[in-house]
Amino acid sequence: MKIENLNKESKQNLGKLVEELIKKHTGAFDAEDLPIIKIVDSLLELGYTNNASDIHIEPFEEKTLIRLRIDGLLQDILFIPSNIHELVTTRIKILSRLRTDEHFAPQDGKLRFKSGDTRVDARVSIIPVIHGEKVVLRLLSEKSRQYDLEKLGFGEKDLLKITKNIHRPWGMILATGPTGSGKTTTLYGILKILNRREINISTIEDPVEYDIENINQIQVNPKTNLTFASGLRSIVRQDPDIIMVGEIRDQETASIAINSALTGHLVLSTLHTNDAATTLPRLMDMGIQSFLVASTINIAIAQRLVRKICEHCREKRPLEKTIFEVIKQQLSLETIKKYGLAEKELALPYGKGCNACQNSGYQGRTVIAEVLEMNDEIRELVMKERNASEITKKAIELGMIPIMEDGLQKVRSGITTIDEILRVAQE
Repeated sequence: MKIENLNKESKQNLGKLVEELIKKHTGAFDAEDLPIIKIVDSLLELGYTNNASDIHIEPFEEKTLIRLRIDGLLQDILFIPSNIHELVTTRIKILSRLRTDEHFAPQDGKLRFKSGDTRVDARVSIIPVIHGEKVVLRLLSEKSRQYDLEKLGFGEKDLLKITKNIHRPWGMILATGPTGSGKTTTLYGILKILNRREINISTIEDPVEYDIENINQIQVNPKTNLTFASGLRSIVRQDPDIIMVGEIRDQETASIAINSALTGHLVLSTLHTNDAATTLPRLMDMGIQSFLVASTINIAIAQRLVRKICEHCREKRPLEKTIFEVIKQQLSLETIKKYGLAEKELALPYGKGCNACQNSGYQGRTVIAEVLEMNDEIRELVMKERNASEITKKAIELGMIPIMEDGLQKVRSGITTIDEILRVAQE
């Protein structure tokens, strides 16, 4: 994507400021001089107005590249001269209250800025690379906090399973998937439903991305030995009703979380697995006994995020032969027929590209998911320590909609494209 396709006003502001600074720059500028302040402010505004989740500032030998992650994909925006890079980085360090004299060690911080009436927090990560310091800012705005489960994109049947199980008094709710698949957002959506004055909710996260009213949130801090395991152990002594653990990374955290779920707490957490069924053997691989897994897990949600077709330039086009060949490799003949993908002259929706979507054809994202609900038959397979493929097969027999099929339903409903489903869900 070229910068011309982005928000015109913010693009022009940043472009002009950089050009003016290049003309005037004699090496005498400081990071707190007005031109540098304006460039950083315009860069933050550019990211926010274009709904970017991240801003990347990447130094190379002769110039620095600025990129935005929009709807999950990184897009080149513009280059700035190398001699401005250090000034921009220093200005960001000042705003984040980081050490400006440290250039050879990673630093993490936070800054806050306003765009109109909206307050936007940005998580800052700075690491040394061979040509300087790379900066990544994760934008955490108020508009990103719309974590209503119904608006995230779960299908009706999956939503019913989730709603039923989160109202149980104890057990575990697990969200799984790769980094950036919306797991934490799903858990926040669940907490929003459960958050009532008569309930004590505590979380331990790394990092705490959003401050949620009436919930006790703990930030992991390795410097003070506040890990997921030690924090979770302390939370259990605080008389909680519901506990959220940002991520189960090790055997100790898994063991404490499972025992908490077993002793009358509802525990929410995330795990890195490719599908819902793999979650159960994965916990056993971490040293949790099969009968504990079988008796504590309520549901496992596997999810991905896919881009939605832009409403302003939606059209239909025939399914390409190359895409159909990939579909045949990924899906069974039964599934292909079920969703009508072998129909002659099949036309599927796509986005042609327009100014509203920066000529990408997509605008916004939605979730595709599979929800495995624990029942007697699944529980029996777990107790016998069966593998994930057997558990998946049984779950599908019992009504679980596989993640790929959930995606195909959204394709046939005109929400996303077959290309997107294959991009994020193919194995």
